[in-house]
Amino acid sequence: MKGKLTIIPTPIGNLEDITLRAINVLKEVDVLLCEDTRHSVKLMNHLQINKPLVAFHQHNEHQILPKIIAQLQEGKHIGLVSDAGTPGISDPGFLLSRACVENDIEICCLPGATAFVPALVCSGLPCNNFYFEGFLPHKKGRKTRLEFLLTLDCTVVLYESPYRILKLLQELSLVLPPAAPVVVSREISKIHETHHRGTAKELLDYFTAKPPKGEIVVVFKKELKIKNEETE
Repeated sequence: MKGKLTIIPTPIGNLEDITLRAINVLKEVDVLLCEDTRHSVKLMNHLQINKPLVAFHQHNEHQILPKIIAQLQEGKHIGLVSDAGTPGISDPGFLLSRACVENDIEICCLPGATAFVPALVCSGLPCNNFYFEGFLPHKKGRKTRLEFLLTLDCTVVLYESPYRILKLLQELSLVLPPAAPVVVSREISKIHETHHRGTAKELLDYFTAKPPKGEIVVVFKKELKIKNEETE
């Protein structure tokens, strides 16, 4: 009998964000694949769960994927977590999910924490139609992706590093209409969670004076036509 892969979202900030179901699955799995075992062991210790932890990240996933599939085919129940949030959303997980589908191995993804949903809902921008881009390329292809995002008639959601947020806001200030609304959310679910709203230029000025820390989600819309979107 083949095993099963369970994808387990973990807290992005507050440890209480983990679900009861996720805790039960962490107790059930035979092996837990982790983006960083040093990070995941802290959560496991907090939950008082002891399981074998195996590193599974972008630098080794191609190398160890055949071994993981072999274990699943032998009947193992394997869990997959990232450092925070839902694996596969701008984190390792896609290659393993695809390999499981190709080998007819059962996959289950638990519902749970992810940073872009709270940021989108708190933005005040339309949520009925949005596009999630994740991280833009650092260099090659970045301009092309930005040009594509500007063709979309919906809310756009990006992930960004605090080290590159000024660059992104500078780029947006040059290509967005002057009054286009932009929201920069940081430290979602953590004690210092903030949501800064304004134009790209206003936010660029603000964060130039007060460099941000922590993980960042950027939400923007080229044109805000809430009345039309609500009635259509």
